[in-house]
Order: sequence, then structure tokens, then C-alpha cells
Amino acid sequence: MQKLNKRHSLAVIAVATLMASLSPARAQQAPADGVGPKPATTATTRANQAVAQSLALNDKKDFEDATRGLIATMPTHQVRDAQGRLLWDADRYDFIQGSAPATVNPSLWRQEKLNNARGLFKVTDGIYQIRGYDLANITLVEGKTGWIVIDTMLTAEIAKATMDFAMQALKSTKPVAAVIYTHSHADHYGGVRGVINEADVRAGKVKVIAPEGFMEHAVSENVLAGNAMARRATYQFGAGLDTNERQGVGSGLGKALSLGTTGLIPPTDTISKTGQEMTVDGVRMVFQMAQGSEAPSEMMFYFPDKKALCLSEVITKHMHNVYTIRGAKTRDSLAWSKYANETIDMYPDVQVAFASHHWPTWGGDNIRQYLANQRDTYRFIHDYAMNMANKGEVMDEISNTEFFPKALAQDAASRGYYGTLSHNLRGVYNFYLGFYDGNPASLNKLPPSESAKRYVAAMGGEAAVLANARKAFDAGDYRWAAEVGNYVVFANPANTDARLLQADTLEQMGYQAEAGTWRNAYLVAAKELRDGVLKPQTSTQGADMVRGMSQELLFDFIALRLDHRKTDGMKANINMVFTDLNETWALELSNSVLNNTKGRVLKNPDVTLTLTRPAFLAMLLQGKKLPELVQAGQAKVEGNPQVLGAVFANVQTFDPYFNVVTP
Repeated sequence: MQKLNKRHSLAVIAVATLMASLSPARAQQAPADGVGPKPATTATTRANQAVAQSLALNDKKDFEDATRGLIATMPTHQVRDAQGRLLWDADRYDFIQGSAPATVNPSLWRQEKLNNARGLFKVTDGIYQIRGYDLANITLVEGKTGWIVIDTMLTAEIAKATMDFAMQALKSTKPVAAVIYTHSHADHYGGVRGVINEADVRAGKVKVIAPEGFMEHAVSENVLAGNAMARRATYQFGAGLDTNERQGVGSGLGKALSLGTTGLIPPTDTISKTGQEMTVDGVRMVFQMAQGSEAPSEMMFYFPDKKALCLSEVITKHMHNVYTIRGAKTRDSLAWSKYANETIDMYPDVQVAFASHHWPTWGGDNIRQYLANQRDTYRFIHDYAMNMANKGEVMDEISNTEFFPKALAQDAASRGYYGTLSHNLRGVYNFYLGFYDGNPASLNKLPPSESAKRYVAAMGGEAAVLANARKAFDAGDYRWAAEVGNYVVFANPANTDARLLQADTLEQMGYQAEAGTWRNAYLVAAKELRDGVLKPQTSTQGADMVRGMSQELLFDFIALRLDHRKTDGMKANINMVFTDLNETWALELSNSVLNNTKGRVLKNPDVTLTLTRPAFLAMLLQGKKLPELVQAGQAKVEGNPQVLGAVFANVQTFDPYFNVVTP
């Protein structure tokens, strides 16, 4: 039974790794040429100069807005936990000043200079924002007796530090009256335990307000594919990169995710329909649902007495992800555009619009133009992708378009600093048509390593292929160099010359990337090709996420972790009785799958386990052994307990550091 307990505990504790902070290290001087990151090539320098010449990068309006209303900055630039571990270093991006270096796309450099603005800002009378201390913002709305806090950043330590700073700067002793979760992504609720005490919520002193479906999606979105998404997120957010002009500069959406402890307090109040109104601590709000736009559970809302609009993360100062490269279900870009269109008509008197990331927009006309351009951006992505698909173009053809409407291309808020036109177009194609391009030659392709070996052989061997890749690199044709070089790396990952050339190639592609996410991905890949798989610091995941999992999701998560080969031919029938929930679950192992059925009572089970959900979670989270629970009267086992061990001994623990750029 000890084996059951250990394996099972590891399986469940690993649930919520996705939003583990991927915070880059403190700013460092760029390494000397030839060691680590290389300088920009002539081709990259010219490409970035062309970007600088093509865009209105000297427009001062965004810079005025990003710093407007600054009240104070945190006097302490670093936040550490009780053990002295560095959780946030506010000045590590201060090297981003002046003109862009050759190693950073000038458009991205401009965006990250804007994202560098940090501190406590006044948005309008009674509304303030804390920006620049995590990937997301905290917004504070003053009520009659307390504060309404909109979103709570990712980690409790950073949320508490910034809230303490804000209250001191505002000379306020008012308590928090309510927390509003704008949507179901962890960087907007994970820091809640640094803002409020759950006992106050249970006592009715504090409301927690969220859109319909929040708990389901906050927990489930990152569970079943959580390990894969977490590993891929290290690429998206640049985990393990230093911060300097040859490595991390930010994500486009914000600077970085903080380190610390993440948590989740369930909502007390749910918003379920557009037009729903609520008054909290004397503050009136009108809500607009935006389900399935940037998140599966999301909403915007308006403060009519302040003429202020919270755009959540539906509308931000860039092109967002219709498909996110960390991996997630593709978002509905058509619905997204229609939400933005609806917003224009719902709030004709709006005078200031703020969001969960970036800086506000002031003035009714400016806001309406901003909303219209965002609407048109997501509508264009949708319509163009499907227009070309209906003409017979496939995903990779559509994504290579160089066309984007001129007015949108000149609007920085519509440019691809986080999402990109290329991968968003592919996302729309996949949303409707899936992975298959319609060509039967694509139906049953060889796996990457086997295909790579055959390509290399057909092209004359490793040396010949590398010569072609080097020729493409020297010509500045990095996309082709990366494609060709990848064959050699996957055919023979021990080929050091291939790995280093591929690293150099991806690095130049990163230097040219306008999207912070693409830059991060390319540069993490280059670093791993040179140094091996990175293992960056991560946040501490509290037990809240697992507690928030439904019984069905918990059992589904266990089931997908089965070693299907080892359990082939095994059969097991288990009754699980949860006395506190008054629920019975049947677990049936057959054909290498573990089915779960609520309410089914097996007539001839191999074993019946009776306990409470807290006792079950104690096994999973605290390492409690089943015999201990039985002896304490907290669990009862009837039948053959070895069946439990036989099943759960085959629950696998996934490697969080699996290879990405090598086989």
C-alpha cells in the first residue's frame, strides 16, 4: 500500500504545474562573443533596421498613457519570501532603454519599454492600478467602506507585497470588500490568498465574484494536458533565460510571471449573462459575458458612475493568441470579434478603458477606435483564414501570408507581440478543419526521428545536409536553415555541430521576432541545444487547485496516467464510497483504461474503499498511508486491498523536463 500512496500522491500533486512561474533571472551583462548567445548577424541587423524604418516607433501617445497617473513605485525593488528566495526583481529589465539593439526587433523593444512602466497609477477618480510587478495587473476600485480588487496576479507573495505598497501609498486602511476574477487564467486569481483571507469569505465579509464556469475552467483547462502545457510554457515565457539584450526582454503581454505560491478561493457570486448588474460596497457594475474569447470563462464590466470600462483580457494592447503556443484549446476568433463589436454599443458614454494587462486608454473616441481595431483584427484573422481555406490553401500556406490590413499594421495595439498573425491563422484553420491538410500523403507520416534519418540519407548524409544548412545560414535564410538543420538534429542528436548550428539559427530567428513569445521560444531552444534541458525555478502550487477538482476530473486525471502497456489484460473492479459527499463511484479497469462512473454500485467488486473526500485528498496531497487512515477510523477497506495496489502502482509520474528540440 505504500507504493499506491507514493505513486498516487505524485500523480495528483503534479496537476497544476502549467502556471508555475517562469521568471527569468536577474539582468546580466551579455556574454562575450563566441560564448553563449551570439551577436546579431548582418542579415538580422538589416532585417531589424527595416522594421524600424517601416513603423511609427516614435509615437509618444502610448508612452504618455503608460506613465499617466503614476503615484509611486515600490521603494523595494526586490520581493523575497521568508526563506530569502528572490521572487521578483523589479529592475531586471531596466536595460531596455533608448533605441533597440541589433539583437531585438525594434517593434518588440518599443512594446517592452512600455511594459517597463511600473508602480501604482491613478486611472480615474476611485480607480487605481498596480502594474509592472507580475505578468498581469491588479486594479483597485474604492467603495464606500472597502476596496474592490480586480484580479490578484499569479502569486500570493507578490500580491500581498504590492497591495501593502498600494495601501500605504494611498494612505488607506480600508479592508478588501470584494475580489473580482475577470477570467479563468491563473495569473488573474493565483495571488488571491495574498489579498484576502478565506475565513472572511466564508463569514460573508468578502465577496468573490467570477464569470459562469470559472471554477470548472480554472481547474480543468490545465489538468489533463498539464505536464505537456507546462513544459511548452517554459518556451513561451522564456524560462531559464537571463534578461539582457541577447536573451529575455519580456513576453509582449507583460514582463514575466512571478515566483511564489499560487492559490484559489472559490467564488461566492457568479455572473451568468450580459447586462447583469451588481452593486458592491456602493459601486455599480454592469457585466458583459465574453465566454470562449481569450479564456473559456471570461467577462468584461462597466462602472457607469465612473464611466470606466474593465476590458479584462479580451482587449489588450496587442494581437492576442487565438492559439497559444504553450498549447490550449483554440479560441473562437469570430466570437471574440463580436464581443468587441458588442462592447462598442453597450457603453457609449465610456471615458476610460483599462484591462488586466498593459495600460489604459482615455477618451471616448480613442476607446471606440481601439475597440474597432481590435474587433477588426480578430475578424480579419478568422475571415482570411477561412477565405483561403475555402480556396484550397492549407494551414502552412495560409500562415505565410504577408498581407495584413494597412491601418491595423500601423496600429501597435493590433500587432503580434504575444499572439502572431502566422500562428493565429493556423489556429483558425485547425479550429474548423483540424490537423489534416486533405492530402492523403499526410495521413500516415513517419515519426520525426525516423523521417529525419531518411531525409538525411536521401540528401547525401549529415555532412552534406549541414553544408546546405550552413549555406542557408550564411545567406540569412534562417527559416530554411532551421528546417534543414532540424533533420540532422533529430536523425543524430549527438551531432554537436548540428546542434550548435541549429542553436545559432534559432537564435537569429529569435532576434528578429516581433512577438515576445516567439523570441522566448527560439532563445530557450537555442540555449537547450547548447546546454541541455533547462530546469528553471518554479512557483509553489498550493492544494487549492486539487481541492477544486471535481471527483470526475480527479479520476480522469488518474486514468490518463496509467501505464497502458503494463495494464493491458488486467481487470479490476473497485467501489469508492465517499461518506461526506454521499457519493459512490465505480472504478473499472479493462482494456488498459480506468473508467469512472458516479452512482454505479458494482455487485461483485474486488475491493470497496470507504472514506471521506478530505481523507482521500490527504492520501494524495499529504502522503497519508491508507493503513494509517484505516487504523484511525478514517477509511474502511473491504475485499482485496492488493487490487488497489495493483492498479495504482501503474499510475505514472510524467517527466516535466522532456525533450523538445531533440528527440
